[in-house]
Amino acid sequence: MTRRLYLKAALAGAASLAAGCSGMPAQGGATIGVTGAAVLAAMTLANDYWQARTAPQQWSFWDVAAYHTGNMEAYLLTGNDAWLRYSTTWAEYNQWSSARSDVKAQWKYGYGETADHVLFGDWQVCFQTYIDLYNLDPHKERRKIARALEVIGYQIGTAGNDYWWWADGLYMVMPVMTKLYKVTGDARYLDKLHDYFLFADTLMFDHAAGLYYRDAKYVYPAHRSSNGGKDFWARGDGWVFAALAKVLADLPPSHPSHRLFVQRFQAMARALKPAQQDEGYWTRSLLDPQQAPGRETSGTAFFTYGYLWGMNHGYLDKADYAPVVRKSWSYLSRVALQPDGKLGYVQPIGERAIAGQVVDQESTASFGVGAFLLAGAELHRYLAAEARR
Repeated sequence: MTRRLYLKAALAGAASLAAGCSGMPAQGGATIGVTGAAVLAAMTLANDYWQARTAPQQWSFWDVAAYHTGNMEAYLLTGNDAWLRYSTTWAEYNQWSSARSDVKAQWKYGYGETADHVLFGDWQVCFQTYIDLYNLDPHKERRKIARALEVIGYQIGTAGNDYWWWADGLYMVMPVMTKLYKVTGDARYLDKLHDYFLFADTLMFDHAAGLYYRDAKYVYPAHRSSNGGKDFWARGDGWVFAALAKVLADLPPSHPSHRLFVQRFQAMARALKPAQQDEGYWTRSLLDPQQAPGRETSGTAFFTYGYLWGMNHGYLDKADYAPVVRKSWSYLSRVALQPDGKLGYVQPIGERAIAGQVVDQESTASFGVGAFLLAGAELHRYLAAEARR
């Protein structure tokens, strides 16, 4: 079956929602060059492909849980009940929990995939979806967020502030804390978020480059890219850029940390723009494309989401950044997204740009699909707003 027929089939299921923003956006610097209907078709094609081939009964660790953050955004946009059931089934399978240890004295926050690594952020991203599902529940069943309240409540009661020692962790946990603040009204979640972020920012942010190192191992000049320069990993910075958008969505502007988050978000936007390749993607090592050349989808999708969120909420100028998204979405929807719905060119699980690593159209992963859905949902909102102008 041709790509045209696949898109036509996906469009049929999305037609009613797309009707409100199926036209082209207003002319000028803000033009993206795609319709809302086409965006919905691409999202449907990718998400239905993934769910048809991946049972929801998967663990609650970061790789799967990050997908569900995108699936929930796709549901909130479309109201597709099948997508909501998929995330609900996943949450029920995991008993609305994370790493399962109940012995707090044994809880760890270094890297680990075992039951006692409860304080390790890669086990906490699942709470984002649990909280979203709780918020959608008219009965507000407390069991859905009980583990999130227990774990993060314990964590913010400790004296430590070094929980986020790697860039990915900012996406995994920062939005959990703002979401819990909105549920509970407890300002400690925001205050501790600020403390934890300051540690991570001091450790990983490069003021001159406006970007984040993946972790302390990669800080220049102790570590250098293949050309001898600074080595910023695309997906690592993608996690941070998307995290800042998600935090700003829920953080009260009156909170003392708000200004810093805006500054970092806007600095990253400026730094990422010149690193984009002509085809629309970002290479795995942002400032050294030759270290690991070629297409990469996960970082590109997170950047696309961040740019769109920033434009949608007035933090980024549309004339400056709509051309960036025009290219990146063209790559994501026309090159990375295959005719059958597989999202390709996703770098496998890792922590850096690896020279010689094969990343091709067959390379896909749950977190990449989640990032694509985040970008698509935000693009649809952008187009709808432009159509109303």
